[in-house]
Amino acid sequence: MLTPNQSLPLFPLNTVLFPRMTLPLRVFEPRYRQMLADCLKDEPTFGVVLIKEGEEVGGSATPHEIGTVARIIGVEKKSETLLHVTTVGEERFRLRRILRDSPYLVGEVEPFPLASLDAPSIEALAKQGTALLVAYLDLLSRATGAEIKLQRPLQNPEKVAYLIAMTLQGSSSEKQRLLSIPDLPTLFQEEVSLLRNEGKILSVMIQALESQRGKGSSKADETFSFSKN
Repeated sequence: MLTPNQSLPLFPLNTVLFPRMTLPLRVFEPRYRQMLADCLKDEPTFGVVLIKEGEEVGGSATPHEIGTVARIIGVEKKSETLLHVTTVGEERFRLRRILRDSPYLVGEVEPFPLASLDAPSIEALAKQGTALLVAYLDLLSRATGAEIKLQRPLQNPEKVAYLIAMTLQGSSSEKQRLLSIPDLPTLFQEEVSLLRNEGKILSVMIQALESQRGKGSSKADETFSFSKN
């Protein structure tokens, strides 16, 4: 668990990590290989933060204020300069300031827990979110041609909310907005709206794709093609 004003190594990325979700990483820059080595000597955690300005590789990047603690759960050395790292998100944090006395970024952070976990509306919102997520995954399956579904029912409302946030096909900035929402009821409400909107768009695309396939139009198939990877 984080403590106020704790120092935490930071890994700026062009992706958002949510608590309770996994994130695989390919680490090849010397400074971040050094960061991992330092973490594994002590506490195998670091902070994942979305880049606000700058580049992911080389140079310096300015991160967003809200990030997620990543715990290292696996490291595979692929070569002398490449590591495959598996992490899982733990708690959120707020970045108070950057400390520039290391080859890699280190931040002074404070805990940023999700509020209102026991609000009276949570159970109903979680059920609604889960039902919409199942329907959304069905639409994604139809659009991509690959089976996508929940492996097992989720009982924890917080995990349901973060799984929805990870699954939504929005931009990194949209996902950062979801990560930064302070309380669980508001997060669910935002996600319900996004699931409905994205579901409508997917439905229209699927209808157009199926209609054009029925007419044998290869041009339309190319227009509405999706990767199955």
